[in-house]
Order: sequence, then C-alpha cells, then structure tokens
Amino acid sequence: MVLGALSGLTYVNIVLVIIIAAYFIYELYSYIRRRQVSTMLDEEAFQAGMRKAQVVDLREKKEFDAGHILGARNIPFNSLKVRMNELRKDMPIYVYDQTHTLSTRAVVTLAKNGYSQLYILKPGYARWEGKTKKAKY
Repeated sequence: MVLGALSGLTYVNIVLVIIIAAYFIYELYSYIRRRQVSTMLDEEAFQAGMRKAQVVDLREKKEFDAGHILGARNIPFNSLKVRMNELRKDMPIYVYDQTHTLSTRAVVTLAKNGYSQLYILKPGYARWEGKTKKAKY
C-alpha cells in the first residue's frame, strides 16, 4: 500500500514538473517573439516618440477611464482583432497595458497582420510618471 501511494506521489511530481516546464517554455517563446516583432521602450523614450505615433491603451474601458496616458486611445486587447483596422500601418504604434503582458500578445497579433513599427512601454502603465488623463464622470 505504501508503494502505491509513493508512486501516486511520484506521478503528481512529474505532472507538476511538466506544467512548470511548459510555463517557462511559453514565457521564453513569448519573450523571443516579442523581441522579433517589437521594441521595448522605457518611459523617457516612449514619451519622446509618442507625439509621432499612435498610442494605444490595451486595458479595458473601466481601467482606461480611471486613468490613461494623455493622448492614448483605448482599444481593449479583447477587441483588438476586430478594431485593428482603426490603426494605420504606415505610422509607429506604441502600446501599453498595466504591466506589459497584454502588450506582448498584442504586438504579435499586429505583426501577423502586417504592422511593423511596434513599440511597448516597458514598465507598463503601473509605473507611468508622465501626464495622465481621467474620465470626468
């Protein structure tokens, strides 16, 4: 009976190791793919170039209304595939979200659809120190 319980525990450990390995492989793949299609910008570089770019906030409308980078438009990540035709392919696109998790997925999606000048705010909105705007209501 002890041998059966021990082997069951071993199976659980093997499954956990496989899940953890899969997570790290996915994170590595995301990192490599993000580097292939976009450039990460710190806040200073983001602010310097955003006047000549399309700035897109990928967060949901509620978060956007609570506060967003001045001049940004809200295209939530969930509706990006439907609304990406609102973006010009001949201009740089600066994207951000709270950290930069959604931004990575967004630039991969945009790159697959022919967009090439893609930039991500490295620290994300959570650490943004520049000008912001909030909804008035």
